[in-house]
Amino acid sequence: MIAHLKGILASTGADGAVVDVNGVGYAFGASARTLSALGAVGDAVTVHTEMLVGEDFIRLVGFATDAERDWFRLLTGVQGVGARVALAILSVLDGAELHRAIAAQDKAMVARANGVGPKLAERIVRELKDKTGTILTSPMAIGGAGMAPGAGGAAPAGGAAADALSALTGLGFKPYEASVAVAAAEAELGEGATLDALVRLALRKAAK
Repeated sequence: MIAHLKGILASTGADGAVVDVNGVGYAFGASARTLSALGAVGDAVTVHTEMLVGEDFIRLVGFATDAERDWFRLLTGVQGVGARVALAILSVLDGAELHRAIAAQDKAMVARANGVGPKLAERIVRELKDKTGTILTSPMAIGGAGMAPGAGGAAPAGGAAADALSALTGLGFKPYEASVAVAAAEAELGEGATLDALVRLALRKAAK
């Protein structure tokens, strides 16, 4: 299984791109969000990937972050959501927005994506209601090989935020409720917030 590609961006298109890895070009489909984060042709990039295998095809899908790939896997686990529809959703909603839509059971928000009707949107928010708590939601640009966290994008949520999420779920909050509360607390407190501060503010937000 190909888990990631690390090489030079060779070309981009409307719904995918090609990365040259030591002289071999790997084509992959991607969301508009990932394509916008790739940068210019000729840049060094690292792309997280998912390999799709069917009876008559092998296809790669690329993602800017591990979290986007996790969302893709969750979305395609819903009946009626294939790779194309999942990428359409990820093109219009980032992880934090998907968390909010699912937590609020806001099917209209999910139905903004091309190819997603009201019934499918309702199924998505209903089936994923208790499955989104472990996905980290902070965005990060792809950037070049060796890019340090913060050089072109925020580092993925982790550390204190992950510990705060575990603390809230341990106190009995549902995963999606805890995730939304921690994300809101982290956004308000900013980077570098302590675990104690995150947990206290997240608890207040989750209790509302």
